Amino acid sequence: MTSSPSAAAPAPRLRAITRPLDQVPELVGLADPEHPLIWTRGDRGCVGVGEALRLTFTGPRRFTEAAEEWRRIARTAIIDDPVGMPGSGLVALGTFAFADSSAAESVLIVPRVLIARHRGRAWITEITNLDTGAGTGQQTEIAAPEPQPRGFWEGVAMHDRTLESGDDSVSAYIAGVREAGRRIARSEFEKIVIARQLEGELPVGSDLRIPLERLARQYLDCWTFAVDGFIGASPETLVRSTGGAVSARVLAGTRGRHAENEARDLRARDELLTSAKEQHEHAFAVQSVVTALSPLVRDLHTSEEPFPLRLPNVWHLATDLGAALGEESSSIELVDALHPTAAVAGTPTSAAVAAIAELEPFDRGRYSGAVGWIDAAGDGEWVIGLRCAQVDTATPASGERRVIASAGGGIVAGSDPEHELGETVSKFRPISEAFAR
Repeated sequence: MTSSPSAAAPAPRLRAITRPLDQVPELVGLADPEHPLIWTRGDRGCVGVGEALRLTFTGPRRFTEAAEEWRRIARTAIIDDPVGMPGSGLVALGTFAFADSSAAESVLIVPRVLIARHRGRAWITEITNLDTGAGTGQQTEIAAPEPQPRGFWEGVAMHDRTLESGDDSVSAYIAGVREAGRRIARSEFEKIVIARQLEGELPVGSDLRIPLERLARQYLDCWTFAVDGFIGASPETLVRSTGGAVSARVLAGTRGRHAENEARDLRARDELLTSAKEQHEHAFAVQSVVTALSPLVRDLHTSEEPFPLRLPNVWHLATDLGAALGEESSSIELVDALHPTAAVAGTPTSAAVAAIAELEPFDRGRYSGAVGWIDAAGDGEWVIGLRCAQVDTATPASGERRVIASAGGGIVAGSDPEHELGETVSKFRPISEAFAR
């Protein structure tokens, strides 16, 4: 069921029944091959099968409307949940567009069946939409579905996206970075994130569990996700809220890895740690999160110094934040307060966002927006949509599906356009390798 919320209409009535599982399942194999719905990292995560309810939102109030509608749905839901873990009972997975003006829909999807694991525990939830009958009905015993064998995969050859203007996308990106530098010199803003895109065609019948499995296996420190065709492995936790405890991780500042040469790799790490430009960029990002969270939390603290986060493709400067939730707020409302951070937009944020709309020759869609999950208590976990690609619906003529990957970097005074281009190449690696043959 697809629904655009209306304040006058009654909330959809949902029933969620959760039961423990004796065995911990392998999640990726349970996902729909063509339309996967998954959230996983190491020994934690969940996979959804089917849809009991889909809610869509657009515009500048998309987060507020989603939080309000979810609160209405949770208030009237019938929940039978003896497991009592974060992510058990009624759960929706969602993804939100970056820009207020984006043509991309922001969605919350309640699956018909949700299979989840948390370390050594596992459970299954069946959800029925009592208004439409979507779901499986009420049962006291629920059997987990069986993983299906991997299917067809020829891979996707990614290339620079063709711009509507006909301009070369790399040249357009470098021109955008140069113009951003000129505006920084005029003090219009201190930092801005400029992105570029790659694209490719996904053959008919391709099994999207294959790139998801590659991402989950290779990027162990990231959340691997797939929600409404938005697929990726994000290293940056925007916010996590569980039982009154709030945590976040800020990433800003990057160097490409050189895993084939340990000495060169360590030099790249040390250059990142000692770079005044990267430390300056990172401080912007941390301060934007602290400023946004402060009105909603108490006892906010951060790691004393940025630390180097090692991923297979890049080194990042990282800072962890922790706090206690002040007033009663849902995780979506925390996301609303944080988005967009300086790490994906710039500083000051409003000036940077306005300039992004001028300097990037495309709609970012869900890239650098938010993706994650929320439960009936309002708890949830959300990451920034990075190291990602949007898989569109099939074209009527050929049945192929377009894949659009996005990556960007922070531009500050002194940024070199060619260096920034190289940084995007490193950031594209997770998607280009996951979608390869």
